[in-house]
Amino acid sequence: MADGASAQARLDRVVEIIARSMIAEVCSIYLRRTSEELELFATEGLNREAVHNTRLRLSEGLVGEVARSGQPLNLNDAPSHASFAYRPETGEDPYNSFLGVPLLRGGRTIGVLVVQNMAMRTYGEDEVEDLQIIAMVLAEMVAGDLVSDDELKDIEIAPQRPERLKGSSFADGIAIGVVILHEVPVTPDHLLSDDAIAEEARLLTAIGDLRDQIDQMFEGQHGLAGPTFDVLETYRMFAHDRGWTRNLVEAVRSGLTAEAAVERVRNEQRAKLNNARDAYMRERLHDLEDLGNRLLRVLAGKNTVAREIPDNAILVARDLGPADLLEYDRKKLKGILLEEGSAANHAAIVARALQIPCVGRLDRLRDKVNQGDQVVVDGETGEAYLRPRPDILGAAVSRMDMRAARRAEFEKLKDVEAVTLDGHRVAMLMNAGLEFDLEIMQETGAEGIGLFRTEFQFMVSEDLPRLKRQTELYERVMDAAGDKPVIFRTLDLGGDKILPYMETEREENPALGWRAIRMGLDRPALLRMQVRALLTAAKGRELRIMFPMVASVDEFRQARELVDIECQWARRRGRPLPHILRVGVMIECPSLLFHLDALLPMVDFASVGTNDLTQYLFAADRTNPRMSDRYDVLSPPMLRALSAIQKAAEDSGTPVSVCGEIAGKPLEAFVLIALGFNRLSMPPAGIGQVKRMILSLDRDQAAKAIQKLMGSSYGSLRSEVLALARKLNVNL
Repeated sequence: MADGASAQARLDRVVEIIARSMIAEVCSIYLRRTSEELELFATEGLNREAVHNTRLRLSEGLVGEVARSGQPLNLNDAPSHASFAYRPETGEDPYNSFLGVPLLRGGRTIGVLVVQNMAMRTYGEDEVEDLQIIAMVLAEMVAGDLVSDDELKDIEIAPQRPERLKGSSFADGIAIGVVILHEVPVTPDHLLSDDAIAEEARLLTAIGDLRDQIDQMFEGQHGLAGPTFDVLETYRMFAHDRGWTRNLVEAVRSGLTAEAAVERVRNEQRAKLNNARDAYMRERLHDLEDLGNRLLRVLAGKNTVAREIPDNAILVARDLGPADLLEYDRKKLKGILLEEGSAANHAAIVARALQIPCVGRLDRLRDKVNQGDQVVVDGETGEAYLRPRPDILGAAVSRMDMRAARRAEFEKLKDVEAVTLDGHRVAMLMNAGLEFDLEIMQETGAEGIGLFRTEFQFMVSEDLPRLKRQTELYERVMDAAGDKPVIFRTLDLGGDKILPYMETEREENPALGWRAIRMGLDRPALLRMQVRALLTAAKGRELRIMFPMVASVDEFRQARELVDIECQWARRRGRPLPHILRVGVMIECPSLLFHLDALLPMVDFASVGTNDLTQYLFAADRTNPRMSDRYDVLSPPMLRALSAIQKAAEDSGTPVSVCGEIAGKPLEAFVLIALGFNRLSMPPAGIGQVKRMILSLDRDQAAKAIQKLMGSSYGSLRSEVLALARKLNVNL
């Protein structure tokens, strides 16, 4: 086809060629307008007057059925189909057989290609296959060469209009930037292959390499055996699925390159995903799509997804693991938008540590953005503005300037002690989990690390970190902290923290199941190796170890015995021990509230994990968005529980801190200090604003008022606490 021809002329030529090659009496191309209508753009066989005049809604007719489902529709008696919609201007009365295939790009239907015949016949598999290949090439042609033509300027190759999406805030902050898709579509350099046999061999070799990579991740050489019927084993099963492989091979045999075959199968899976209502099926389709992404990287000879990104990148993904997020340059990554996830998942925790605004639970986000779109990430309100209007951009810039001014104010407070107006000093610590957290400890003025999440090293690693690697990390952490204290929380794995190289049992209620210290006590070799690494790394310094998810005094006693065993092991071999060893416990299981008198005298320190304590106290999964608004940490039950912990710790003389997310929020921290807590550990971004609040607070005055509020019958005291803080002129 002549490159100089108009878009209309080229499309007219395309339908003529397809009709002749497929011995079809009708061939038509429908393209999707920005009005969400499918317009007849070219036809061979129907009335030419209908071109640009016939339009169908996505819910209308057989063409709409194909566009809506993203799947081929093959009928031998089209008029009898329930979705058939008769349009007299087309002159299609005599045609009975119908074959329609979607024009897919990035999983989005941008049009429909149709062939029809008078005879009542069902088109063969080869014909369906051929038309799908043609549709794939046509989609690339429309989106590439033809999209710049004025005749197609209103065709919605991808969303173009400004749009506001409401989700949930996972990490505070505001950012403006351009979209970078995590699961970036791979546009094949050559869609069609010249040698199908050689291309099939290349595909099968890549599939074999992919399977080997996944199998290596699942080898049970780490002594972590368990039932194999879990989510990760299912993922491996899909990598070996014959149906998936067969679809890829058949696509290559039809004349596509290996990359084009993967792209086509992945597009079909995305189309199915968009229509899948069953949660289990959606997860399985996610697995298959991710396998497609991995296979494309293998074909390209890449073992990582790291790539160059612009200086103002906004990462868009369905969901992310911490390893995924760390593959991007954090200096260039300005914001994150997720279709799924929760504020408690790994990516959200890492985003907060990096102080990168993150918004999640954005329904069908991937269908509504394009690579390179300008977007605003509003981590304050949990919103995303896609292709924002100038007024929205201006408002976002103004708010970013205000936040910058606040950060400058907080910077001046970095070296100021956090002391209330009535002389009560509060220790300001930070939560950490990765080495880059240590780089910003000095910037924030944090007095130490009140919670170092040791499981992050395990979660971002492709295999189990052995003794040497663990020891080296802990040494670097203590070296960076200098004389500032560091509390190392032992592995809090299980629940939603699944390792790719460790088999775990599928559980109905993973948050209440085999996780954290329970896993460590059942697999003592794993816990002892970590304790040994910590003891070795201390090298005569002070070492603080804290056990998570302890539900009974006996569990703490057993865990402490493992520490003592490792100390004895080191002494027998003449190895240096920490100068001071302190062993503590996290209070996050409600059962401990009724046994604090027995527990606290046994521990050197305690820390309240309010994230888990809240969800267990209210029996509400904190990762479930439907539960997020059903309870409030500023409620009488929670405040009474916190008050009981603080008083018991004070009576026993045991130092106690709060290390949950609420410690980094000024209003919640106001209440914690009023309850008597004087050690708070929080995300780095919270230190400045909480310190500013403390400097304006009269603790004793606030304590009296909070005690009165705790007798309330209301389910939430948030509005009352806010009114109290304003009355006391507290700077929130």
